[in-house]
Amino acid sequence: MKQPWIHNAKTDGWLILSPPFFILLIVLIFQNQIQRLENHYSFYTWLFLIVFVDVAHVYSTLFKTYFVKSEIQKRKLLYYGIPIFSWILGLFLYQFGSLPFWSVLALVAVFHFIRQQYGFMRIYTRFEENNWSKKIDEAAIYSATVFPMLYWFKTPRVFNWFVEGEFQWVGKIPNYVPILKVLYLIIFIIWMFKTISEVIKTRQINFPKNAVIIGTYLSWYFGIVYFNNDLVFTFLNVISHGIPYVALVYIREIKQKENQQLNKLSVFKSSFGIFLFVAVILGFAFFEELLWELLVWNEHFSLNLNLSVNWLQFLVPLLVVPQLTHYLLDGFIWRKPKKSLIKFAIHIKNEDAEKLFFNFSIIGINRECAAKNLLQSYQYRLRLYTL
Repeated sequence: MKQPWIHNAKTDGWLILSPPFFILLIVLIFQNQIQRLENHYSFYTWLFLIVFVDVAHVYSTLFKTYFVKSEIQKRKLLYYGIPIFSWILGLFLYQFGSLPFWSVLALVAVFHFIRQQYGFMRIYTRFEENNWSKKIDEAAIYSATVFPMLYWFKTPRVFNWFVEGEFQWVGKIPNYVPILKVLYLIIFIIWMFKTISEVIKTRQINFPKNAVIIGTYLSWYFGIVYFNNDLVFTFLNVISHGIPYVALVYIREIKQKENQQLNKLSVFKSSFGIFLFVAVILGFAFFEELLWELLVWNEHFSLNLNLSVNWLQFLVPLLVVPQLTHYLLDGFIWRKPKKSLIKFAIHIKNEDAEKLFFNFSIIGINRECAAKNLLQSYQYRLRLYTL
């Protein structure tokens, strides 16, 4: 079968599919060294993992949203409204205290991380029929992500998503972990049986889809359930989430677009442009984290400002705006437009469309089928109906 790569096997393999496998291999081989790294080089792990991967991936969204003039003009209410809503929501939540604020933000972040894995799975199943097999894949990806988080809620961990005690409110709920383990195992066995049966029956395998599902099972289980280590969790959680997201944005929004679509952003399409792209998102990320350090955390950099609670309840929601905007916008910008294939064809140059429609009609293919083949011949347009 033709594999449903986003770009190609090499790019998808290295940047989207391999991170959870590669990082887990490093963790398993260098467990002792990782503990030493956490104890003696915390600044560098923070700089690389938190600033240059986790926060940087947030700013890669700019290349799909705020850096695209036509996109802003098309959805002004969304792009101007979400940041304002994010700040107002933050101000409201902080009135209940710092812990409730971070608890809600952590839940939104968890949902965002879960939905990203589901989104990648959907991309790699875009050519498959919407049947029971796909439903099992969906159950598997949600099981791979939701179970570790529910396990974390009820089992003490030495790491946090944002701050200590953010999930402590779940402790009042009766222990559901034993039943959850059984369901987790059942879903995994059903998915494995279904996948193996399909391979035996069809002699075909959707490699990227299965790599996403297996990689998600491994990174979330070992990062949260099996290991109880802050740096291991951060390694598996941050890299497996951040690197694929940045790669997806660059591939979809720069690499696969023509220069006339990109306008000034075409500078990022060259070999040098890749480094420029990375430099831009790293610059934004470092500046944001520097503000957090100087004004709030005072862990790695400090001006000893000792701001009052009154100032913090204004500043913290403001500093969270980029992150929360990223979480909320992600629920809109990757959605599949609910249009027919014919309507998608309108986006392609009229002369090309008419020529191909005519050629298809000669051999007896109807216009809807023609539209489908036309769209498939324009690979950069796939994002319009596959996400």
